[in-house]
Amino acid sequence: MLYNEPSPLEVKILTKRFGLANSESLDTYLATDGYKAFLKAVEMTPEQIIEEVKASALRGRGGAGFPTGLKWSFVPRTSPKPKYVIINADESEPGTCKDRLLMENDPHQLIEGILIAGRAVDSHKGYIYIRGEYRYLIEAMDRAIAEAYSRGYLGKNIRGTGFDFDLYTHTGAGAYECGEETALLDSIEGKRGIPRMKPPFPAVVGAWQSPTLLSNVETFSAIPAIIRDGGAAFAALGPAKNGGTRLVCLSGHINKPGVYELPVGFNLLRMIYEVGGGMRNGKKLKAVVPGGSSCPLLKADECDISMDFDSLAKAKSMLGSGGTVVLDEDTCMVKFAQRIMKFYAHESCGWCIPCREGTNWLKKTLDRFHSGAGQKSDIPLIGELSKNMLGRTYCALGDAAAMPTISIVEKFPEDFEAHLNGKPCPYEHSTELAMA
Repeated sequence: MLYNEPSPLEVKILTKRFGLANSESLDTYLATDGYKAFLKAVEMTPEQIIEEVKASALRGRGGAGFPTGLKWSFVPRTSPKPKYVIINADESEPGTCKDRLLMENDPHQLIEGILIAGRAVDSHKGYIYIRGEYRYLIEAMDRAIAEAYSRGYLGKNIRGTGFDFDLYTHTGAGAYECGEETALLDSIEGKRGIPRMKPPFPAVVGAWQSPTLLSNVETFSAIPAIIRDGGAAFAALGPAKNGGTRLVCLSGHINKPGVYELPVGFNLLRMIYEVGGGMRNGKKLKAVVPGGSSCPLLKADECDISMDFDSLAKAKSMLGSGGTVVLDEDTCMVKFAQRIMKFYAHESCGWCIPCREGTNWLKKTLDRFHSGAGQKSDIPLIGELSKNMLGRTYCALGDAAAMPTISIVEKFPEDFEAHLNGKPCPYEHSTELAMA
């Protein structure tokens, strides 16, 4: 199913089957080069597969942007313990909605990427951990997995290659925290989903205390094209150290929201005006969340920027999970910060005091401030409370709540000052933000 009209500026690698009749079926996949990359991979050594992934400059699409090939090389293939491949399909970041399209429209591409990863790290078992709210996608993936088993693309001696691999789905329970890799591992083992201390890292001590390769859906879905066409071709689509395309979830105050596949490094202003159809109702651009709600915001005058990991890091923000939310001139940034903090206060697992208490106090302070009962001293206090969470938690949820809040306080002080002295919100009658 398509959720937006395609743009002529897209480069379709991962989404090339979107829109085809029965794109989710094995027959459609096989008719469009499906599983050719896996058959090529079984003729390669694990080292050759990993080197090809390194050459692609593919970086993790779940948010951190760590080099994928390097991550694969950390898994000790000679370990006597079983190795696992875990797929993070717990897509819960506000503004992000692309992994579900890959599972819905092209599940066999994901399965093929998993098989290649299994071959690369000598793993013979994998689990797709799917967000609990994606119930229909669990059923869709189960159908695709059953189809792959019935045709010999999963199970024992796959297609006569001598390679064995079993794959299962595992449902989450609706916890944003389980998008963090170690909390996900605890959840998949049947425990409460809370983060583990690192090190050790999952590559060495992961699922059931065994070596584990863990990446998200989009990352694994890129692997077949890399092996089939070569890492160099994939790398050439983006700037140095930022290979390939990226599924961008473009939402907010624009005319053409949707999920678009664009080369990594595509200019943000072009994305808004040429791909997204420009600002809704002719309004002026005010700010952009570049990669999901956990990313520091960019002001309008900072948006002439390459959307790659390194350029955004230099701008003190992140490419994140690809959730690009565009905000117009009528957006109340106090209310936006309030909504973000409400989410993180609700989703904090409570394991770490700075996150559990910090998100709750920030939510209360922002609620009070937006109601008109704030004081001028609250403005620096909100920033200081946020900074006191940074780097003081087991996982990055505390950072995810703090970073956008710090950026909003620092970049939009006038919005906070406009609420002082009991003044009503000057944007109260503006259009509500549409976040995917």
